[in-house]
Amino acid sequence: MSRLFGTDGIRGVANEEPLTPELAYRLGRELAATLRAERGKDRPRLVIGRDTRRSGPLLESAIVTGLMSAGADCFSVGVLPTPAIAFCTKALEADGGIVLSASHNPFEDNGIKLFSAEGSKFPDAWEDEIERGLAAPDGAPRARRDAIGRLVTHDRAEADYIDFLVRCFPLDLGGMTVALDCAHGATYRVAPRVFRRLGATVVAIGTKPTGLNINAGFGALHPEALQVKVKRAGATIGFAFDGDGDRLISIDGSGAMRDGDYALAVIGRHLGAKQRLRNNVVVTTIMANLGLDEALGAVGIKTVKTQVGDRYVSEEMSRLGANVGGEQSGHLLFLDHAPTGDGILSALALLSVVLEAGEPLETLAACMRKFPQVLVNVPVRSKPPLDAVPGLMERVADLESEMRGVGRILLRYSGTEPLARVMIEGPDADRIRAMADEIADLVRSRLGVGGDGEGAGA
Repeated sequence: MSRLFGTDGIRGVANEEPLTPELAYRLGRELAATLRAERGKDRPRLVIGRDTRRSGPLLESAIVTGLMSAGADCFSVGVLPTPAIAFCTKALEADGGIVLSASHNPFEDNGIKLFSAEGSKFPDAWEDEIERGLAAPDGAPRARRDAIGRLVTHDRAEADYIDFLVRCFPLDLGGMTVALDCAHGATYRVAPRVFRRLGATVVAIGTKPTGLNINAGFGALHPEALQVKVKRAGATIGFAFDGDGDRLISIDGSGAMRDGDYALAVIGRHLGAKQRLRNNVVVTTIMANLGLDEALGAVGIKTVKTQVGDRYVSEEMSRLGANVGGEQSGHLLFLDHAPTGDGILSALALLSVVLEAGEPLETLAACMRKFPQVLVNVPVRSKPPLDAVPGLMERVADLESEMRGVGRILLRYSGTEPLARVMIEGPDADRIRAMADEIADLVRSRLGVGGDGEGAGA
């Protein structure tokens, strides 16, 4: 069996190998067995929730059956954002949490993500133990009689999560119009309720999930609809979340899109000036725009970069004692408040700076000058080491020499999809676009699926 767990749990097309109900059932049994062994619990407690995909109940029922058959109690919270499930796991003093979601992927995909008892990433060693169990005959405990696990519907989960968010940022948003795009996903109820409770007038789109429309033309990956909504409604600010609610893209009052780099620049500089930025450092990834380094460095804030993935950002933040970090994609981490990325909490953090500074986001965002950046995604049939692809790294080296240190070229594979990502950043937008296309063509000719297919974005 090839490895199931990637950088963000198990992900694939729902009800196709490997993400089948049969796997979910076995995973539930092996998860219960692992928690019994590692935490010394005869009756582990798990919190389980999902986003709005049609396949969610299918996989949930299978994994719950596996857990209960191995003697674990399951607290079902229904449709809630991924960070809400992490919050409930810790609040209920459970032994672990389970999220059924494929985040920003289309509705036909789904995934299984595990949280530790602290609401943070499930330990790698425990994932390895589960993998070994799945590769062997089923040896997990078989509970009998009153040892069979219970299924509990935790009705208070949504209200408790809203209370938590409001406690983190008890803002007065009276007189402010906030536009929201919930991607027809897991934030569709929670996000409008949070902002209305804080006094804002809320206009919302992407709040009518059908099970088939999550992320389809809405949300953090498609902020165009929210840009239109902000301008038409005369909103102060707009916030777009992805399907599972752990990502934030903001729209300022002028209608301009502000990604995670802008949020880190604005929040980092503000907290640094107020002496509330721990160790005067912001942690981000290698995908961050060079303009973020410039904006933070101008006020003496250090930027530390990790490989792509919020789990790596979180690990580095913990190592450095940092309290602010995140990714250009909108996964932002505020470890003073929560152990995992949270789109709604990130929006409140940004609004708190807007209110404290007394300036709109469009003014605050002027602190950062974005370097032109091009990202090309190339579908690939395999993922050999990039330096083993004939002629690829030699051509990259030639183009890097041409840039003379002003800009950069980054090649990597997606951790969750069969894609090679080509990212180039530099002062000349036309030239970097041509460079990116050239490298993408080279990758496509060597590794591409049928020799064509491309997606591009910034």
